[in-house]
Amino acid sequence: MLYYLFHFLDERYNFPGAGVFQYISFRALGAVITSLLIAAVFGRRIIDGLRTLQIGESIRDLGLEGQMQKRGTPTMGGFIILASLLIPALLFAKLSNVYIVLALVSTVWTGLIGFLDDYIKVFKKNKEGLHGKFKVVGQVGLGLIVGLTLYFNEYVKIRKYAPRRLATSDVPDVYVDIKSTLTTVPFVKNIDFDYSSLLFGLLPDSYTWIVYVLVCIFVVTFISNGANITDGIDGLAAGTSVVIGITLAILAWLSSNKIASQYLTIMYIPNSGELVIFCAAFVGACVGFLWYNSYPAQVFMGDTGSLMLGGVIAVLFLAIRKEFMIPLVCGIFLAENLSVIIQVGYFKYTKRKYGEGRRVFLMSPLHHHFQKKGYHEAKIVTRMWIVGIILAVLALATLKLR
Repeated sequence: MLYYLFHFLDERYNFPGAGVFQYISFRALGAVITSLLIAAVFGRRIIDGLRTLQIGESIRDLGLEGQMQKRGTPTMGGFIILASLLIPALLFAKLSNVYIVLALVSTVWTGLIGFLDDYIKVFKKNKEGLHGKFKVVGQVGLGLIVGLTLYFNEYVKIRKYAPRRLATSDVPDVYVDIKSTLTTVPFVKNIDFDYSSLLFGLLPDSYTWIVYVLVCIFVVTFISNGANITDGIDGLAAGTSVVIGITLAILAWLSSNKIASQYLTIMYIPNSGELVIFCAAFVGACVGFLWYNSYPAQVFMGDTGSLMLGGVIAVLFLAIRKEFMIPLVCGIFLAENLSVIIQVGYFKYTKRKYGEGRRVFLMSPLHHHFQKKGYHEAKIVTRMWIVGIILAVLALATLKLR
């Protein structure tokens, strides 16, 4: 909203300083500062309000050290993240931008699913929360919206440049903005993946949208659940999301910068630069929440926060066409999710084969496995952050390798 206000003041009245709002870097800085201030000012009040309403975490005794001491800690603290993310995004981003609209819809949508889950757990005293099938329906619904928007919206395009004959040529760039399902492939230079190839020539290219939408549904569901599972010990999901958010901001900026994208031979995506502002607000919100969520946590984000974090991250990767980087950048989410799938799958397999279920890990998700091995949760969190940073650096390094 501030962008439109100061743009009007600059054009109509030549208001001093109003022109700086046209710069993404300035608005991104404003977004991250505002999100941190909102978390700092209102975070404590939200926590006190949750405590007054007796919205505390009910802990199941899993035999983990220090676990039962967390009983009664306020949950549904994801509202701190939601407020710290949505308000700066609404203030500093261009609200007419299709990518910003998609990001805002994703935030509210997944936040609502998480809120319903937390509400049933806390107020209805049902430890299972929202039934799994309803969560999946919500995640599939978001994937459907994202996939259809990215495929059919007229403003979602990539830019193709005509090659120059001479490197020193002063002839302006010749380009065309096209609709395409191309996406960046890490480690490979000058080769992008097109989802139409998944039709294997059996169907016309006009059916590509079905394949693309299915991929979007899978990515949104998998990463959203991965973030939800990761949120099991103090500061792990929020800290990991900070690293991912910074990486996404860099990738979004590179994808929206003509010179940088040409130098790194990655696709240029017109209008995607506004996502830098959203990513900045996202990082500020997670850092602000981490102030209260770091060990020992004063508040838990609940599904209100964790489902939203994963859903938004998935949508951002899809929007900037870097979903093939998810296994690297979101490696912690991936490992946590797979640990549960492997544990459950192996237990069922061995029970069916040997009559007795066996386990791969001492306990899943993965962070509980390390707790069972005797590691303090603060050490587990810090080391997982470090692994997340290493994976993010490797992901960014793949751009140069291209």
